[in-house]
Amino acid sequence: MTTPVEIYDTTLRDGSQGEGINFSLADKLRIADRLDSFGVHYIEGGWPGSNPKDLEFFQEARRRSWKNAKIASFGFTRRKDIAVEKDEQLRMLLDSGSPVITIVGKSWLLHVKEVLRVTPDENLAMISETVRFLRDHGKIVMYDAEHSFDGFKDEPDYALATWRAAAEAGAACIVLCDTNGGALPSEIERITRATSQLGAAVGIHTHNDCGLGVANALAGLAGGATQIQGTINGYGERTGNCNLTSIIPLLQFKVGRASVPPGSLPKLKELSEFVDEIANLRHDPRQPWVGQTAFAHKGGIHVHAIERVARSYEHITPESVGNHRRVLVSDMSGRSNILLKARELGFELAANQPETRRITESVKERENLGYEYEAAEASLALLIQKVLQPDTQTQFTVEAYHVSMRGNSAESVCEATIKVRVADVVHHTVADGDGPVNALDGALRSALAKSYPQLTEVRLIDYKVRILDGVVGTAAKTRVLITCSNGHRDWGTVGVSENIITASLDALVDGLEYALRLPTAGSTPA
Repeated sequence: MTTPVEIYDTTLRDGSQGEGINFSLADKLRIADRLDSFGVHYIEGGWPGSNPKDLEFFQEARRRSWKNAKIASFGFTRRKDIAVEKDEQLRMLLDSGSPVITIVGKSWLLHVKEVLRVTPDENLAMISETVRFLRDHGKIVMYDAEHSFDGFKDEPDYALATWRAAAEAGAACIVLCDTNGGALPSEIERITRATSQLGAAVGIHTHNDCGLGVANALAGLAGGATQIQGTINGYGERTGNCNLTSIIPLLQFKVGRASVPPGSLPKLKELSEFVDEIANLRHDPRQPWVGQTAFAHKGGIHVHAIERVARSYEHITPESVGNHRRVLVSDMSGRSNILLKARELGFELAANQPETRRITESVKERENLGYEYEAAEASLALLIQKVLQPDTQTQFTVEAYHVSMRGNSAESVCEATIKVRVADVVHHTVADGDGPVNALDGALRSALAKSYPQLTEVRLIDYKVRILDGVVGTAAKTRVLITCSNGHRDWGTVGVSENIITASLDALVDGLEYALRLPTAGSTPA
């Protein structure tokens, strides 16, 4: 089991068929550049015959030098009743200039008879003639056998005949596709083994309709496949494709099979986040290996254990895939959580310090009131600092505020008035906003900027509201989570109150208070 596994990335073609995903030409080229640097073997750029954007991609790809990857174009076998050399779609594939051409053909008699509406023999001819034609023009041909597993379960002899036709015509790899995503790993492995007689390399292309995309790819590998096709972050039609950000580290760390260069693995999380950013999607925090929570520990027993032996609750070193350990603090936390989290935030505590006990108790009490510190580490840092340094003066105090709304049924404007004290100076400011929180944020930062001009760089970039006591209706307690940024780093804060405006203001105040305590934001009040 030492044969290297080829990684064939189809994010730009199959991945872009996912709902809500649309790549521009510039997007596709940027992703292809990053995939090439990462070390995948093949990058499928699209189908030149389907749209002008894909055609432009291949025109641009021909002008570039690719260090690791071969660019592949995608298309279909020749049309029925048309000579292969006269098929316009195949001519466009050749004109794309890609060194690799991937052709999809039918394995399932159901599709042959009811969709293509050709005879079984004509389908075999379409496959073999297309592969041979492209090979004769100097192309590396991958044959994607559509509906391989459904076809084999219905008519195994015919499915094998279609794969054999492609292999004998010169296909470099016969890729078995679980197109409907409905096969089980045991079926995938058994049917993949049946291809050993073909005399060609075998690949596996799985979909995630049953949540088995990655498991089925591994099953194909166990059955003899040496190429895995998939997409970054599992993008794809319906529920997506085999997730390469899961399969690549599985190959390296669990199966012992080389795929991408080992030096690329620490860049895996960065690659995953980059593609999400280009796709304009929020990164999934629960992604295995690369998600924010993949190495997050909350239970006190777990945290105590990893402090002593990290591998007791971590199956690999987080840094090996570019991730890092996160210790969460909540009402489930013990002192180990507090100690490790405090160290992460820049505070040194000892287990036997009375302050450690007070911080732990305070966190549990406040979590019981509705506070949550998992996504509000800046508020937690302020809480720890107040316990450790009770004489530290707050940098400012909100003495009064008022929020009102004016307008009519067509248009409304919110206005916030706020009075803030900085040392012996009182700033009184008014600001308009699209809503009460936006107006409050503007008024507060405008007031404080007179004493702390660096706060003009701080922006509110995320705002979340959670109703905690739904059964009491509009009198329910509300938790507000806010994320702020100064362009260099982000931080989260939390506020809780029966009044959503008060909760929002508390979170805003923490956010700006924390900004003033950052090393780059320590000026003297005016």
